Amino acid sequence: MAENLLVIKLGALGDFVQALGPLQAIRRHHPDARITLLTTPPYRPLAEASGYVDAVWIDDRMPVFALGRLWAFRRKLIDADFSRVYDLQTSDRSGWYFRLMRGARPEWSGIAPGCSHPHANPGRDHMHTIERQAEQLARAGIASVPAPDLTWFDAPVDGLGVSGRFVLFAPGGAAHRPEKRWPADRYAALANRLAEQGLRPVIVGGPEDADAVAAILRDCPDGYSLIGRTSLLQVGGLARRAVAAVGNDTGPMHIAAAVGCRSVVLFSDASNPSLCAQRGADVTILRRPSLDGLAVDEVEAVLRLG
Repeated sequence: MAENLLVIKLGALGDFVQALGPLQAIRRHHPDARITLLTTPPYRPLAEASGYVDAVWIDDRMPVFALGRLWAFRRKLIDADFSRVYDLQTSDRSGWYFRLMRGARPEWSGIAPGCSHPHANPGRDHMHTIERQAEQLARAGIASVPAPDLTWFDAPVDGLGVSGRFVLFAPGGAAHRPEKRWPADRYAALANRLAEQGLRPVIVGGPEDADAVAAILRDCPDGYSLIGRTSLLQVGGLARRAVAAVGNDTGPMHIAAAVGCRSVVLFSDASNPSLCAQRGADVTILRRPSLDGLAVDEVEAVLRLG
């Protein structure tokens, strides 16, 4: 009988992108298995496009006091009769699912106390996400976790109004983490310089980035906003077609880097690139204690587009 596996990876976007290598490695190690991914709604299209999994379950983040739904989910987990779980989330929440399966636990790769294949390295929290996940899988018998083949991470962009040579901008980030953002006026200054070189600044992000984008466009009328108009797969398509990408430590920059776009990522001391930096064929990390101290000249020079 074929193996029946569950992989848990809930988010966020950058973390999900950096779990694609492990997902591919799990698929290659278990070529005949039925693999189900437990994730959150934004990542269903990526999971389905990847071909790494056979089914996608959505975690609706039910509260622990929703006892009826909780019991139904426990029943669903047990009835699925998984032979092994690869917990790539390794969070309190995914550990809670391990406890929920008491009495019917499959083999489990993760950090939940009592699991069969623990990643017990006490220094795991000081490892980059990619190396940490690779070591976790090695301890579960998957010795090799190469960079994933992301040829599938693409989508048509013809209807987005983008043509010619362009640079992708990702000036956003979590609303509650403003210290991770390079000031909008610096992005506008950089955008104007690139426009003078015949490079169109094309901006991607989510609705929470609207204020920053409006400030950029106010000072750089040649900029073009795709805020809220792209799927994640289309961000990959844009990155493949861009001359380069520049942005904060945010999800779209993980996509750009992973699909091979020349990427310049701006870090403050609010996040540590040794733990979470974007990875790809051509990635440069620029870090300053505060992004207020990062000059436009420095970013332009690293982009190497002149």
